[in-house]
Amino acid sequence: MKSKSQLKNHSTTAIDKLIKKGVKIANPESIEIGPQVDIDRISGDGVVIYAGCKILGRNTLILPGVKLGYEGQATIDDCQIGPDVELKGGYFNRSVFLDNAKCGLGSHVRQATILEEQTSIAHTVALKHTILMPFVTLGSLINFCDCLMAGGTSRKNHSEVGSSYIHFNFTPSQDKATASLIGDVPRGVMLNQKPIFLGGQGGMVGPCRLGYGITVAAGTIVRKDETRSDRLIMGGAGRGGNVAFAPGKFRSDKRIVVNNIIYIANLIALKQWYGQVRTLFISNRFPRALLAALQEKVDMAIEERINRLEAVCLKKPAESSKQTQELYERWPEIKESLELQPANGASADPRDQFLEFIRQGISTFGQDYIRVIQGLDPADSAKGTHWLQGVIDDIITGSKKILPSFF
Repeated sequence: MKSKSQLKNHSTTAIDKLIKKGVKIANPESIEIGPQVDIDRISGDGVVIYAGCKILGRNTLILPGVKLGYEGQATIDDCQIGPDVELKGGYFNRSVFLDNAKCGLGSHVRQATILEEQTSIAHTVALKHTILMPFVTLGSLINFCDCLMAGGTSRKNHSEVGSSYIHFNFTPSQDKATASLIGDVPRGVMLNQKPIFLGGQGGMVGPCRLGYGITVAAGTIVRKDETRSDRLIMGGAGRGGNVAFAPGKFRSDKRIVVNNIIYIANLIALKQWYGQVRTLFISNRFPRALLAALQEKVDMAIEERINRLEAVCLKKPAESSKQTQELYERWPEIKESLELQPANGASADPRDQFLEFIRQGISTFGQDYIRVIQGLDPADSAKGTHWLQGVIDDIITGSKKILPSFF
């Protein structure tokens, strides 16, 4: 174990190397660079590190134009940060930030979070196992863990979560099989869907699913799925009551199981997208190390959701229903079917046709991910959606065969 003086000397040496590379550090004595940090993975091109920042972790990656700690101290712990990202203050752990993502002061962003291109969160936002697709914007004072959110076509036309919003992701039964799907992967990755708006001072009780074009009025708690498009959801005061209740007594709930399987299937589809489509955009602004980080985080997310669902499915109360018993006994088959998804998905024809459209787009627009995806003809985008939806449908069909009474 290194002494404090050895650690300080290491940090000083690392800071000197960064400054020589071109990193702008106004107050070097206030900066801490951990002993495991690989200086070669930090760009010197336009990177700015403000006073009080800590950079930790052997897998940390910082690309050109990144600004850390402008509004307050920032701790970067094993994160992979794409070009022109601004992490203005807070704690960032085992997460990925793509081109032009922005996080305000007081951010608390923990493992397996992915902020894709041009996403932003304002001050005092907590994320963990959260995936925000391009353009999605979160206001201030938000807890939004265990969610995937998509929708919108630009920074001016984006899905948004209003300030003081909570995704309720922990139950009285002490489980977290509660991930919510706001939009979906097959259409969301095409960057051509109507935005979703979740009004401030509201919340969502997971696991929940919402469709594109949904507007949730401020102050509303969403408790039910709404997969239709173009709906306004309004909620008043909660219904009062006082009834017998025993936390921990699991009742077989089809919706919980089905929504979790659909969420995991969407993550598997996203893994296909990263492995088949994102890999075609490898460049200086999107190096292979950043792609590997995306793939690692989505694998972490899949594992987390399977483990959380398992914890619910293996609860076997003394007085269990026939359906609960079925779930308990057949969970190993469900788990195996989710873990053994083929690497390339089942629908090769639409996938290969779509990938050719992507290659044509790259030859026209270069490796500008947003421009290429949004430059696709609607029919070409539909082909990609068909491919990814096929991946999801195959997973759901497999689960139906094992648990027919739940679907």
